Amino acid sequence: MPNKRISVCEPFLNGNETKYVMDAVSTGWISSSGSYVTKFEEAFSGYCGVKHGVAVCNGTVALHLALAALGIGKGDEVIIPSFTMIATAFAVCYVGAMPVFVDADKDTWNIDVTKIEEKITSRTKAIIPVHIFGNPCDMDAIVDIAKRHNLFIVEDAAEAHGATYHGHKVGSFSDIACFSFFANKNVTTGEGGMCVTDDERYDDLLRYYKNVCFPTHGPRNYLHDDIGFNYRMSNIHAAIGLAQTEKADDYKKMRMTNHMLYKKHLADVSGIIFQKDEEESENVGWMNTIIVDPDKYGRTSDELIAHLKDNNIDTRLLFKSMHVQPALKKYGCDCSGEYPVTDLLSENGFYLPSASNLNEEDIAHICGVIHEFAR
Repeated sequence: MPNKRISVCEPFLNGNETKYVMDAVSTGWISSSGSYVTKFEEAFSGYCGVKHGVAVCNGTVALHLALAALGIGKGDEVIIPSFTMIATAFAVCYVGAMPVFVDADKDTWNIDVTKIEEKITSRTKAIIPVHIFGNPCDMDAIVDIAKRHNLFIVEDAAEAHGATYHGHKVGSFSDIACFSFFANKNVTTGEGGMCVTDDERYDDLLRYYKNVCFPTHGPRNYLHDDIGFNYRMSNIHAAIGLAQTEKADDYKKMRMTNHMLYKKHLADVSGIIFQKDEEESENVGWMNTIIVDPDKYGRTSDELIAHLKDNNIDTRLLFKSMHVQPALKKYGCDCSGEYPVTDLLSENGFYLPSASNLNEEDIAHICGVIHEFAR
């Protein structure tokens, strides 16, 4: 057993990050004004194949900002997956709307598109598909549903930088798409986020609301017509983001390679289940996640997590379902009904180490520990 600890996911910074940050610092442009913000917005939105990018301070506020720009508010409903990070639901709550939950698909773990329409009512205004762990949702089906019911689509692409669906990047299938650049993401700024859109009107509204509703055109007179938010990204964070975007395809390739290596090394271990990758999509492997079937593996997921920890291998538990969240029950969400796939994932799944620069020797070691612990 190696002495070193293998963390679940560390950032990989091997480009122009230091150069660009030092430039921002040395010139004094450290706040939200500065050329790196604009350069990052243009570079990352271009990477997604979308015309406009609006940089913000994290992925959660990107979702809030998107919903605000679309005019979604009190009395409205927004359909989200039950299996997601709670920020997706919180963003809906921030605008005063009601999140409505749909169970996960048993194979892809994304929102089950066959169950969306049964949750649509006269109050439904939008769908937020979440590309879970970097695996693109069935966007053809979601776009079709949205068109037939006149609904907005806000992609939660926080985990899916560079992932493609039918040859097109995620983030390009919606009215507004939202990304996170937290430290463990494929592209990181430490803390940060971005909204991307092809619609010039939404681009203008996003910029307006993120900057406490200062006019986007003309001088500032310090009279504010609407209630806005201070969601700006600093020039320093954007400098890191630009450097990361320059190497985004490299990091994507590394994550996808690691994803394939895990599947290769664990292929003959009964009871270890991976997310299904669709043939015409690219799962960018943000987090290599497994579900443990205790009947076939012979151990529970908790036992395996403890064993990996004993071997200096970090893991993380998966999201808890939205329908069991105390905060959402207090808010008034309908938490009745059953979400069996989400419950299965939450109870039996966890992340394996997934950093971009994880090497095959480490992956082989991790898989060997998993293999020998089976019974």
